[in-house]
Parts: sequence; C-alpha cells; structure tokens
Amino acid sequence: MKLRTIAWAMAFALGCNGSVNAAELLGAGVISTGMQETTAAFSPDGETLYFMRSDLAETDDTILVSHRRGKRWSTPEVASFSGQWHDSEPAFAPDGKRLYFVSNRPVHAGDTPITATMLGQTFAGTNLWYVERQANGGWSEPVHVDGALNEGAMLYNPTVAANGDIYFSAHRADSGELYQVYVVHPAGNGYTTPQRVNLGDTSHNRMDPCIDPQGRFLLFAGNEGDSLGSADIYIAFRNTDGSWSKPEHLGGDVNTKSLENAPTLGHQFGELYVSSNRQEDVHFPKSRDTAATLQQKLNSPLNGSRNIWRADIADVLRAHGIKG
Repeated sequence: MKLRTIAWAMAFALGCNGSVNAAELLGAGVISTGMQETTAAFSPDGETLYFMRSDLAETDDTILVSHRRGKRWSTPEVASFSGQWHDSEPAFAPDGKRLYFVSNRPVHAGDTPITATMLGQTFAGTNLWYVERQANGGWSEPVHVDGALNEGAMLYNPTVAANGDIYFSAHRADSGELYQVYVVHPAGNGYTTPQRVNLGDTSHNRMDPCIDPQGRFLLFAGNEGDSLGSADIYIAFRNTDGSWSKPEHLGGDVNTKSLENAPTLGHQFGELYVSSNRQEDVHFPKSRDTAATLQQKLNSPLNGSRNIWRADIADVLRAHGIKG
C-alpha cells in the first residue's frame, strides 16, 4: 500500500544471541516472482500457503493460494474470497479454522469501499475480516470483525494467538507520528478496546507483528535505531510479569540493507518467513545484455520487487529458553 511505503520512509534511513541460518527464496518463479509478494500464511500442516501479490505500486492487492506438491508449490490461484477488493495480509488462526485478512470492501453491501486519509493522501483503507472453514473444506463468506479495532481504517497484518488475542499494526491516536503494534482480547461476542503493546519509544516505527501462538515472543518490522535498511525484523520476548523485553535485531540472513517486513511463522519450529526486496548485486562493466536477457532479468524475482524468503531462527529461540 502506498501509505505503508511512506511510513517506512519516515522511519529513516547487532544482532540477537543465537545464530540464524541463511535465507532461501520461497518458490522462485511460482510464489516469488517479478511482482510484489508478501505475508506468507501457512495452514497448520504446512501444506497450503496463502499470500499477497500486488502490482509494483501496491495499488491492487490480491490474496492467492498455493498447495505443496512434494517439494514444489502449485501454480497460485486467487483465493475464493478475494479478487474483487483490495485484500491483503492473510493470517491463519493457530487451529486453522479461521483465516483473517484486511480489506477495503464495504462493511455493508452497496456501500462505498473503505478509505483512509493520512499525510494529506486518501487511499484504500482496511478493516479486519475473516473466513471460516466449512465442512466441505472450503471457506465461508467473509465476516467483518466489528469493534474499535477498525477505527481509522488503517489496520494491518493481523496475527492471532491460540488464546484468541489478535495483534496488528495501526496508526491510532496514541501511535505517535508512525505506526505501532496493538492487541485486542476476546470479550463476549467481540473484542476489547485496542491496547498499544509497549515496545519502547513511539518515535520508532513498528509494523507487521507476528505473535507466537503461545504468546512467548513477538516479531515485527521496524527500525529500533540499528536497522540495516529502511526496516528490519525484530523480536521481543515476553517477561514473566507479562511485559515485553527490549526488541532485539535479528542477525544472520534475516535482515539486509534492503527492506524487510511482514514476518510470519511456518509449520516447523523456528521457521520464519519475511518479505524482502533484496536483489542480486550488479557489477560494472557487466556482460552486455540483449533485449531478451534484459527482459528476463527485469521479470525475475530478484528485480527489486518484494519476495518471500525463508529463514530459521530456532537457535535464537532456544537461546532464550524456548524449546518448541
């Protein structure tokens, strides 16, 4: 989304204990392409993947689905509930029975699409929705999540804990100039008023949270003052009193001088997926391109568009006493 790019730029332009294994591109040419791909949401068994694909300007976001076929992923298809509105950022509930996402679709049929305004710009707004797994294996019609969490229509990257808590990033009255992470708790048939997660000084931009299902740690994208690029991935651990530790910058291949955001967890312990626009280095003079070779490079996943990368932070988690 265009505003998200503005927010990252405003965030301006070393490591955790424990090692991080080298990152691997997910599904080159199938999942990760020359378009923008981000926000990997895996089913609990790890065999189905929902993710977002958009144009380079991020004005048209769509949620796609792919299935694992041995060591390969099937050709992605538009999810049954997406393709008509500005839909993005899918997230499974830990039990797999619901899939949450954000959308500008009108809350009531026949209304105009949701919009938001910030920094003098009007853009596609977002409210929180979910679909529910049906007995036939398909999804229900999208259900709007009512409540104060949608105030301002700038709610991004929902992530759900096993106890039903929903974390998300948003720009709200107590966010400061940028974005912060919030949480709501189930209450009756709805949710509590959003509470800002205290991760430190609100002058730092914090977006795209990912909560451990058991609530033991929280990943997010931002810049705590030691980012290698405009935004990197950080991790905070829950203290025994329920507060959060100071965010730690993830080392290894998780973060680069490029933009990293939208962290999500995979099926295996320590499996981390991030979105990154990292690309291959170009050295001059280069081998002379033809029109065909140039077009091939410009259409490839490593053309500077955002792709989905897999890393392993199991050692980081074990170093903080988390065993699986």
